[in-house]
Amino acid sequence: MAPDLLDLFVAARQANGSVSEPASEREDGDEQAVGGEQRRARALGMGACPAAGFERSQALFWGLVEWAAGEQALGLEHSELEARLAADGRELARQVVQDQLDLRAVREQRADAAVLGSDGVPRRSVERGHERDLHTVLGEVRVTRLAYRALGSENLYPADAQLNLPPGRHSHGIRRLAALEAPRSSFEDGQAAIVRQTGQQIGTRQLRELTLAAAQDADAFYAQRTRTAPDGKDLLVLSCDAKGVVMRPEGLREPTRAQAQNAAGKLKTRLSKGEKQGRKRMAEIVTVYELTPEPRTAAEILPDPDNPPAARTRPKARNKWLKASVSDDASTVIADMFADADRRDPGRQRAWVALVDGNNHQIDRIRKEARKRKVKIPIVVDFIHVLEYLWSSCWCFYREGDPAAEQWVREKALAVLEGKAGIVAAAIRRKATRLALEPNKRQSADRCADYLLAKRPYLDYPTALHNGWPIATGVIEGACRHLVKDRMDITGARWGLAGAEAILTLRALITNGDFDDYWIFHLAQEHRRVHASRYALGVIPTPA
Repeated sequence: MAPDLLDLFVAARQANGSVSEPASEREDGDEQAVGGEQRRARALGMGACPAAGFERSQALFWGLVEWAAGEQALGLEHSELEARLAADGRELARQVVQDQLDLRAVREQRADAAVLGSDGVPRRSVERGHERDLHTVLGEVRVTRLAYRALGSENLYPADAQLNLPPGRHSHGIRRLAALEAPRSSFEDGQAAIVRQTGQQIGTRQLRELTLAAAQDADAFYAQRTRTAPDGKDLLVLSCDAKGVVMRPEGLREPTRAQAQNAAGKLKTRLSKGEKQGRKRMAEIVTVYELTPEPRTAAEILPDPDNPPAARTRPKARNKWLKASVSDDASTVIADMFADADRRDPGRQRAWVALVDGNNHQIDRIRKEARKRKVKIPIVVDFIHVLEYLWSSCWCFYREGDPAAEQWVREKALAVLEGKAGIVAAAIRRKATRLALEPNKRQSADRCADYLLAKRPYLDYPTALHNGWPIATGVIEGACRHLVKDRMDITGARWGLAGAEAILTLRALITNGDFDDYWIFHLAQEHRRVHASRYALGVIPTPA
């Protein structure tokens, strides 16, 4: 160690202001460790450790410095040096944590008043030396503290509340990593990621349990969170969709479970094509975001392919909030969507717009929630879905690959954008009749016409384009892929209800950029649940 760094280290230790504990109070192993540490320190020109209780930490530190300065380390490649120092550095940090916890145990004093539990029973008996394990990101440590006891009542540990220890053995650092890594990919990949970052192994069952616990405060977090109103004339866009998740039988809704039980599979050992439908439960996905209005024309939406316009920057969604739930029904999740919009614009100063893909149940839920909250919100059906119906119908009239089909679809789509959905539906039916198509040959054409007529109240694209509203559900479609499909639909995945809900919740928190703020809130809730709830009036006693 260079002299200036050595001086800094000495100054930092001396600033601690404490003295070594008497040798008579140390155990034999401590005596040997301290003696070895002192010999190494003297060899490096330093005195004994002035911070009582941290002798083991200093012994490890100077052992690491001596090794780094020795011939063995000088002969290593940098990758080998990195690996050795990473492992030894983690053990050094773990020992510092252990020494700090031991120091707390030595200094812990009895409370200056009777410790009264939430059951009203005072804990008058106090015992030292009660221990519990804690699995941290640095390794295993032991926590020793005072126990306040009463016959027939559970023990109380005020020191646990001061440390905000979790209910189980895994630290909040491990729990935070579990909440971040398990939603990314499979649980096995999450385990591997935690090992890479910390060197700590965690079982699959424990990882699942930690994930469930980590997600439990998400609804409360968003319910108490305030939102700032959109700036200027920004729109508030509300959108919803649904995506199927393959569930274990106990996780299915009752009608779907009965369907799956009664279905006779073609094969005994695997599902055949189409048989997976009875194994899915729909996850409802909603989003609220802010968007600067951009008035456009129908020709700008569908420009001439032979004369494309110059590329231009489009407004992007801002302050996007997403939620996905497989346990709550559509009405509950859509109510949460409106609640978030309310937090952003409680005075109804902005224009609200709802974007859907045409699902009738979702449209009904949106209309019902809007009436309940007395808010006017136009509903716009995704134009991309309309295009897909037009393309499907055109193959009733044209051969695959016929350029005339492309021109026909463009003409009909432009007419729909101009507010002529009913006329387009009638024209499609007339064309099918004029060509004398058999019923099975004109199915797609009739389905398109039926769709246009059924959704005509929500195809007011002239108003939407004039006011600069969005007419495509790309944001919610992307959320369906990212929140649900990319994680829940990995090969072989079969989900329980609680596990699926927790993963979706955590993925939404991370995607929203709210995870760090949520974790602070979650730790405060954990302290209230695990510790404050055990004491009378939630008051945790302080030492004398």
